[in-house]
Amino acid sequence: MADDASELAWLSLAQAGRSIQSGELSSLEVTRALLARIAQIDSRLNSYATVLGDRALNDAASADRELAKGQSRGALHGVPIALKDLCDTAGIVTQGGMPLYADRVPATDATVVARLKQAGAILLGKLQMTEGAFSAHHPDIAVPINPWGDALWSGVSSSGSGVATASALCFGSLGSDTLGSIRFPSAVNGITGLKPTWGRVSRAGILPLAESMDHVGPMARSAEDAAIMLGAIAGVDSADPTCSRQPVPDYPDALNKPLNGVRVGIDRGLVEANADGSMTAVCETALATFEAEGLVIKEITMPAMAGIASDALQLCVAETALTHRDNYDANAEKYGPVLTNLIEAGRRVDATDLLEIGYRRMAFEGAMHALFDEVELIILPAMNVAAPTNEDLARQVNDLSARMARLLFTAPIDMSRHPSLTLPGGATEHGLPVAFQLIGPHFGEAHLLAAGHLFQRETDWHQRRPPVD
Repeated sequence: MADDASELAWLSLAQAGRSIQSGELSSLEVTRALLARIAQIDSRLNSYATVLGDRALNDAASADRELAKGQSRGALHGVPIALKDLCDTAGIVTQGGMPLYADRVPATDATVVARLKQAGAILLGKLQMTEGAFSAHHPDIAVPINPWGDALWSGVSSSGSGVATASALCFGSLGSDTLGSIRFPSAVNGITGLKPTWGRVSRAGILPLAESMDHVGPMARSAEDAAIMLGAIAGVDSADPTCSRQPVPDYPDALNKPLNGVRVGIDRGLVEANADGSMTAVCETALATFEAEGLVIKEITMPAMAGIASDALQLCVAETALTHRDNYDANAEKYGPVLTNLIEAGRRVDATDLLEIGYRRMAFEGAMHALFDEVELIILPAMNVAAPTNEDLARQVNDLSARMARLLFTAPIDMSRHPSLTLPGGATEHGLPVAFQLIGPHFGEAHLLAAGHLFQRETDWHQRRPPVD
């Protein structure tokens, strides 16, 4: 591919949008460049489940015609993006990583898809994911490859979203997070991922895993890009009665809000006892950056995390069994072994245990709310270890303690439904991405994104490119 076409693909979403809307670039030109790049390198990365080449080109040409008439729809107009393949798309297969759904063609778009279209975004295609959005890809699915190294884990379950966004095969994507599946692939692929407050973004038309914990959010190459995407998809939706009626701020406009005096909390005992040296170091480096910019660092004590992480997995197991109740008995042979075991385990969960989990969940959420009386932001590692390999994960497949250690910093934040922003903030000794997450109060995404934007103004970790060109 020509260098100029490659450089087009590496623009940020915000840069691409500004260039398209100013007429410096055309949507058609940019879309062609990305489709050519997908054709060139995705055969080895496996990030796309479906590529919508002709449709994307037609939509890009339409966007150019609108923009030529002065009919701008905003920052996303004409910008090519992609979707995790659990977002319903009218007339386009939505498989959810499941061969069982190979012929599933929805009649209507998910609300988030309809909103992205309304904002003028160009849909390049659907991105590969784990089976049913749990922890393993179906044996018949080609697993997305981490662009930083073939041996490295690409994350779950938004693996395709992480790989495609990190490899400049789209300017941004949507992912979903139930136990950590926006944060894990964002961390290991070196991108910026936002898990919004539960209810901030509609789940109507999203294939569920565990509905009381499922979150849908943007995965991008910067906090600014994530802010633009979140602004397009957030807000009340009559098709999803659990969607919040809280007003939607202008997230891009809030990116440069003053943060002097904002308090950032860290529980160093928790982090140092449960994360490796790279993860601990990235948190401390981020704190030093924030402190130099006038934020105040404060020691806090997080509510007990291990028990609520275990509860999250147990609740996910039970809710997944419910999600697949109507399909599993008639189609068990079409399910992969990991999702099969999950559903079978979920059917054995005792109702009394679920009630007790519900009570503990409410208590944990309340304790998290109380922490935000002390601080505005909380920093945690994005994972317990940096740059795990596929071999590491295979070796730990039946190791419950290893699984729980991996979920410790992510699953509790799904249980409490707080927003979390994952940011690349360092590298291992081998040059592989290391990330941290910032947690905010419910509906505190504007603050999170402003802090992420500040960090990315002062550092360049989010601009590092994997060796795919």
